[in-house]
Amino acid sequence: MNASRRDLFKQLSLFAFAGFPVKARDRLAVTSWPFRTLIDSPTNRQRDATVPGIDLKEFPALIVEKFGVHNINPLSDHFHSSEPAYLDSFREAVAKAGSHIVDLGLSGGQFYSPDAAARSKAVEFGRKWIDVAVAIGSPSVRQHVGGKRGETPDVALAAASLGEMAEYGAKRNIVVNLENDSAVSEDPFFLVSVIEKVNSRHLRALPDFGNSLQGHDAEFNEKAVTAMLKYAYNMCHVKDTLRSTTGQTYVVDLKKMFELAKASKYKGYFSMEFDTKSGDPFSGTKKLIEETLTYLG
Repeated sequence: MNASRRDLFKQLSLFAFAGFPVKARDRLAVTSWPFRTLIDSPTNRQRDATVPGIDLKEFPALIVEKFGVHNINPLSDHFHSSEPAYLDSFREAVAKAGSHIVDLGLSGGQFYSPDAAARSKAVEFGRKWIDVAVAIGSPSVRQHVGGKRGETPDVALAAASLGEMAEYGAKRNIVVNLENDSAVSEDPFFLVSVIEKVNSRHLRALPDFGNSLQGHDAEFNEKAVTAMLKYAYNMCHVKDTLRSTTGQTYVVDLKKMFELAKASKYKGYFSMEFDTKSGDPFSGTKKLIEETLTYLG
């Protein structure tokens, strides 16, 4: 192991896990993504106007009522506004429901673009939502990494811009998480290389248990999740099935995923992210919760 990686592992060991809950149900969260057709927001392009909607402020109480889960993982696109008055009212709604925000999911940014202006814009977007995370009481943000078609992911460029975002997160006491989502711009091994190069305890991995199955097999997915878990801090996304845009369905070996999480000594939250292409988000999330509680013991 080179000196840089040794330094990072030393930092990770100093980043205490004492604040995380121990009981299995208390480690569960639900992300707003599977419920996107219901959430009224000017930036939610997935809203289905043919069905009754809710404001994101209603989401915490809904999750408590339907699933008995008191942690949520909302997405930035689902906020009706980022103005202070709305953020205050959202935080109050979370508290009233007896819930907590455990991560704030952000949209994509061109962090490895060869265009310096595009990278700067991505960093400014991230900084803005780090400030929002502080305002609503989220300990972290999940930053998507985007790229234009034809652009090759560049570790050095991504590390430079995401390093700036992580540095700002450190000043605000907010962790920046990177998720293995897009098969190209968020390849798990690319993200791990970026995290290692930045070498900051405020830039971490958010392993998704199923996303890396797309275009690959179960062996690749296990290696991907294992690599991501080495740098995970407070969040994993749980799904049991995944359907690609071409209609192919992948089945996640959840038992194996939780074994990997346990072996890595991961102590954070598990956020339910049911793939709605496979069915109803309410029944699907309920099943995911039941499966997760079984594997967590």
